Amino acid sequence: MNIDLLKRLCETPGVPGREERVRKLIESEISGLFDEVRTDAMGSLICTRHPRKGKKPAKKKSDARPTRVMLLCHMDEIGFYVTAIDSKGFLWMNPAGGFDTRNLFSRRVLVCADSGDYKGVMNPGGRPVHISSPKDREKVPEVKEFFVDIGLPGDQVKKKIKVGDYVVMDEPLIEVGNKIVSKALDNRVACWLGIESVRQLDKSGEGNSCEVVVAFTTQEEVGLRGAKTASHAVAPDVGLGIDVTLSCDTPGVPEEEAVTVQGRGFGLHIKDSSFISDYALTAEFEDLAKKKKIAYQRTILAAGGQDGAAAQQAAAGARALGITVGTRYIHTVTEMIDKKDLAAARDILAAYMAKA
Repeated sequence: MNIDLLKRLCETPGVPGREERVRKLIESEISGLFDEVRTDAMGSLICTRHPRKGKKPAKKKSDARPTRVMLLCHMDEIGFYVTAIDSKGFLWMNPAGGFDTRNLFSRRVLVCADSGDYKGVMNPGGRPVHISSPKDREKVPEVKEFFVDIGLPGDQVKKKIKVGDYVVMDEPLIEVGNKIVSKALDNRVACWLGIESVRQLDKSGEGNSCEVVVAFTTQEEVGLRGAKTASHAVAPDVGLGIDVTLSCDTPGVPEEEAVTVQGRGFGLHIKDSSFISDYALTAEFEDLAKKKKIAYQRTILAAGGQDGAAAQQAAAGARALGITVGTRYIHTVTEMIDKKDLAAARDILAAYMAKA
């Protein structure tokens, strides 16, 4: 398993609207996998692979165009934009994506500016523990109360940082037992799958009679924006939203609310707030997973959305489904996935592209 690629993807900064570094990394990894690669006006990377012969006898040629299968893999991670720099050099921010502020205390961050990247720390305003009252310590701050300190005087900060620069969490990817832990697994997992599933298809030698389009999309965390424009341009027959989903198989959460259990395979994502999957396509994937002995679990998410919805609703519409990887502690710097689930998602995608 190519953990090095996942590490580089997760540790490369890229908030909604500023995914260019992630896109550049992906471009450097996909040589030979696709026949056409382009970047659209929204910054999404659209990679097309025409039908390719494999070791099996080729199907009889038809005048009809091949089935177009689109994998949607968003590149952005949640983060912040700098909105103000005060006289002391503290940076104030506006979020790009959803945060639970209980997870933002005392975080190391990276401020990404045209002049360079600057390490800093994030904390909320207010008294520290030694001089705070019990009432002070009960309060959960709002996002707007957090600031970043890069350790420089105000005049120097203003020379280096400007309004509109962005901030991401600064934590490395690590392996913990059978798990992988990192910030930005949401959704660099999908970027990894968009590359590695096609590599797996190549290694299998089976070829693909369908046309495969892998779209590494932008601005998913703020409303599926890049996926909407990319899906309209591609007009897929089948749209597969590749993403993480919740894995609340942890203390304090009722078993019926777990969504997924880690180690039980990829998520066959049936429904969330943004879409309901195609029933027949769901059954097709389920049958294929059973045939190939690939572990899976059916998933429904009570709230939230993903790029598969954009493909489903674009232009004349598409048959859509989500393929997900259950993730603990989502939208934190300790996002955790199971290696077996990641491998299962890769394998089912490669198997489907080989037969679609």
